[in-house]
Amino acid sequence: MLLTPNFHLEEFTRTATGLPNVPNREERAELQALAVRVLQPLRDSIGKPVYITSGFRSAAVNRAVGGVAASQHRSGQAADIQVEGMSSMALARRIVALQLPFDQLIEEFGEWVHVSHAPQPRRQQLTAVRRAGRTRYLHGLR
Repeated sequence: MLLTPNFHLEEFTRTATGLPNVPNREERAELQALAVRVLQPLRDSIGKPVYITSGFRSAAVNRAVGGVAASQHRSGQAADIQVEGMSSMALARRIVALQLPFDQLIEEFGEWVHVSHAPQPRRQQLTAVRRAGRTRYLHGLR
C-alpha cells in the first residue's frame, strides 16, 4: 500500500523478529499521517531516500525488541530513520530547520533518528546517549 509517493506501508511494518506486525485501520492512518506530514517533506527536501529502520510495532514486536509500552511506534506515530551519507545529527537538525510538525525528535546514539507526529506536536528535541551502560536523554540536540 502506497502511503505517499516515496513511502510504502511495508517499509513501516518490516521486522526481523518473525512476529506478526500488521497495523489496524487507525494505526495505518497514523503511519500515513507521519509519512505525509514529516517523512515525505523531509525526503523531498534532501532528495535522497529516507530509510525506516523501525516503524510500526505490534505489541509482540515491541516486547521482543525491548520497546517501552507507551512507545509511539505502537500507535503508528513514530519511525526510526536514517539517510545514507548523512549523520544522524545532521538529519535531526534538518528536520528541525524544515520546521516539520514533529511531536518528538530524538537523535539516538549517533546512529539513527526517532521522529514522531501527534495531533498537537510538542516539537520536543532530545539526544540519547549511553552512560555507564544506561540510556540517558539530554534536552536538545547535542
